[in-house]
Amino acid sequence: MEMKEILKSGIEQALQDTINSGGLPAGEYPEIVLEVPPQKEFGDFSTNIAMQSARVARQNPRAIAEALISHMNFDWLERAEVAGAGFINFFLKSDMVYDTLKAILNAGDQYGVQPLRARDTIQVEYVSANPTGPLHVGHGRGAAYGSALVNLLRAAGYNVQSEYYINDAGNQIDNMAISIEYRFQELQGATLVFPPKRNEDGSMPEFDIPEGALVFPENGYRGPDIIETAKTIAEREGFDKLNAMNEADRVALFKEEGLKEKLARLEETLSNFRVTFDNWFSERTVHEADEIHHSVEALKALGKVYEKDGALWLKSTDYGDDKDRVVIRDNGVPTYLAADIAYHRNKYDRGFKEMIDIWGADHHGYVCRVKAAMAAFGYDPDKLTVLLLQMVALFRDGQLVKLSKRSGDSVTLDELIEEVGVDASRYFFLMRSLDSQLDFDINLAKSRSNDNPVYYIQYAHARIHSIYNQVREAGIAFGDYSETDFTTLTSEMELELIKKLAEYPEEVVQSAEHHAPHRIARYLFDLASMFHSFYRQGRIIGVDPALQQARLGLITAIALVLRQGLGILGISAPEKM
Repeated sequence: MEMKEILKSGIEQALQDTINSGGLPAGEYPEIVLEVPPQKEFGDFSTNIAMQSARVARQNPRAIAEALISHMNFDWLERAEVAGAGFINFFLKSDMVYDTLKAILNAGDQYGVQPLRARDTIQVEYVSANPTGPLHVGHGRGAAYGSALVNLLRAAGYNVQSEYYINDAGNQIDNMAISIEYRFQELQGATLVFPPKRNEDGSMPEFDIPEGALVFPENGYRGPDIIETAKTIAEREGFDKLNAMNEADRVALFKEEGLKEKLARLEETLSNFRVTFDNWFSERTVHEADEIHHSVEALKALGKVYEKDGALWLKSTDYGDDKDRVVIRDNGVPTYLAADIAYHRNKYDRGFKEMIDIWGADHHGYVCRVKAAMAAFGYDPDKLTVLLLQMVALFRDGQLVKLSKRSGDSVTLDELIEEVGVDASRYFFLMRSLDSQLDFDINLAKSRSNDNPVYYIQYAHARIHSIYNQVREAGIAFGDYSETDFTTLTSEMELELIKKLAEYPEEVVQSAEHHAPHRIARYLFDLASMFHSFYRQGRIIGVDPALQQARLGLITAIALVLRQGLGILGISAPEKM
């Protein structure tokens, strides 16, 4: 059992003993929460359980704390003290600290990995960008966060399924197909004219159209990737074959082949970014099974949809929305909301215990609408958690970077990976909470210095392996720590490092519970900082043999936790830098 669990179990026992002895009344006491005090003089751990229990016990928090301490006579506890308004600070005996280090080394790669919980599955759906062009850096943040969250939840013992919702139906795919058609004509010598942006009143400004030129669709995709797609398809299918087809059939072919090509490139980018999915869910399946129609009809039967001005409206105001929403337009065409409703109904029917969607901040208005529809069906809307991804601002040389060097549009994820690398990109995306805007410093991310947090963490891991190489060169046997005397680790820094390592399992659990991979990033940085300080303060090799072996065991545990944590973040743990 880990250090925190032993202490928590001891507090629970003391609480029950205090109740049994009449010192506290029976009742529903709150869950025990342990924290590491900000200063060493306040002990190894602290809890506010006495303050949280005051309402149940109807007693002064300090009196509750004193009563609990009086029932905590454990051989692993040096002492416990009441502080402030009723905090309890715990000072653990050194033997317990050493036992923790042994337990970490014995657990190996399973340290911090929680046993699998109930069979119920959590589904995490993320990225889900339209397959009409390359992923940009905003998608990159969602990809890094979503994949790290999946890893984190699995480490915390949850059964997780990751899903990508492919928006392969609707106007955006039709616009992509038409855009490929125009680029196909351009490849054969046609001149394209691109309409300007509309005026503020919605009118189109006048613009020149040379004789014989084709006006590119106003809602078409203008990126250079469409040119590449048109060229790839034309060379594969043959220009003669394509020209022999009527335009409608050719556009239909461009739609299918373009979608395949875009999805393949999208999947390749994500794979290069260490992002994979258990399931790729096609929006087309919702349309083909007529699930949109069935969902709307079901809502109508429940009295949650009504007709007005020829359209069908969801009574979303019944569930907290600021106005009702159209699900079927007056021309009979479903809205995007209708498709989202059908898709999420499908999710609920698949029986997930919890569903987590990661959306861009610009989709915040959809949260209430989708949840309203689920509540209208009779589902529990609280089973659906929507996390909103805030914007990413790229900076180079202190200047905001808005445009891609290649396309003149937004910077693509591929470009960022090429310039910065996967490890730095993922860490910088993950080092801030999802709900805060992220300023991404390209120069810092590329630097090989201690100012770069991911380099600093990885260097700690590599430095430990450098020590291993020195040990091997010296002919010193190491690696089996079953008989190691860890009581030789008596310095304050050594003991603090072990206690920091002991926090890792709880950090995994709490980070998963709060959907906060950035906590793991921060923990790893703190651990690496402590290791670098330890390395500078004292020798590991060439000291007393017993102390040398104990310190090798300590840095082995540090490397283990660094590797585990970096693995959760999808970042490599290099042995040489």
